[in-house]
Amino acid sequence: MQNEKLKKILITGGAGFIGSHLCEKLLKQGNQVICLDNFFTGSKKNIEHLLDTKNFNLIEHDVEKPYQIEVDQIYNLACPAAPIWYQKDPVKTIRTNVLGAINALDLAKKLNCPVLQASTSEVYGDPKVHPQTEDYWGNVNSIGERACYDEGKRCAETLFFDYYREQGVKIKVVRIFNTYGPRMAIEDGRVVSNFIIQALQGNDITIYGDGNQTRSFCYINDLVSGLVTMMNYQDFVGPVNLGNPKEFTIRQLANKIVKLTNSVSRIVFKDLPADDPVRRKPDISLAQNKLNWQPLVSLDNGLKETIDYFKKIIK
Repeated sequence: MQNEKLKKILITGGAGFIGSHLCEKLLKQGNQVICLDNFFTGSKKNIEHLLDTKNFNLIEHDVEKPYQIEVDQIYNLACPAAPIWYQKDPVKTIRTNVLGAINALDLAKKLNCPVLQASTSEVYGDPKVHPQTEDYWGNVNSIGERACYDEGKRCAETLFFDYYREQGVKIKVVRIFNTYGPRMAIEDGRVVSNFIIQALQGNDITIYGDGNQTRSFCYINDLVSGLVTMMNYQDFVGPVNLGNPKEFTIRQLANKIVKLTNSVSRIVFKDLPADDPVRRKPDISLAQNKLNWQPLVSLDNGLKETIDYFKKIIK
């Protein structure tokens, strides 16, 4: 069953790509939203249209340090999520994941309120099971260049479940698969934004590897709907996969974007980065059965919305 009572809600990382859309949705539902962000990767531009909203408050703070805010729910989204950012300062990435989780959990324990951890499909590493189900333990290189994020998120999940088992904290854990849409950062190096920007500017579209590696792309509105549904669903802690199970090769994605942008860009190939997963696709049976959730936006329709956004911000 769902609890639709309007609440005071804290979102760490609320000025990020996903966080800003979550702030928007929760405000539209009539909730009071507190966005906490240190702007390491988040941007005030993502939330500037909310700053004058009656029920919206912005607090500039780093989740590595404890914070005390009276709220009814906590969404813990704070963490650099793109390789270009989490590899720029890997120690800070680990600290954000681990200390950020501890501080969110300590506050949730004090307030006796639910706290949702935005985990990631990266906990599965380069998976040997396909599609990925929540009971798969993963295949992660613990000393690789991506480990600061992969293992940081895995440790955060461990902390959440230990607080749940030992101290009775009301946790929710979701594993987010590739998400795209308006407000993706231009410089974050993600495949959808990279390809769209390259296509719109007429530059070469860069594929790393042979382009046959796969991803499953979930539009931001679908993901945010899943996050809110999970938070408000009683007696289910997860972990649960949230993503789009329709699988595409990177080459297919590039060709779609070239077509949708009417671009003259050509596709070029470069070496695949270390530990880059070959296949990535969520099994969302649990989300469908427990939450009655599944993505509704097709890749073509989501890409059109995202392309329109980048057309407006690219000079």
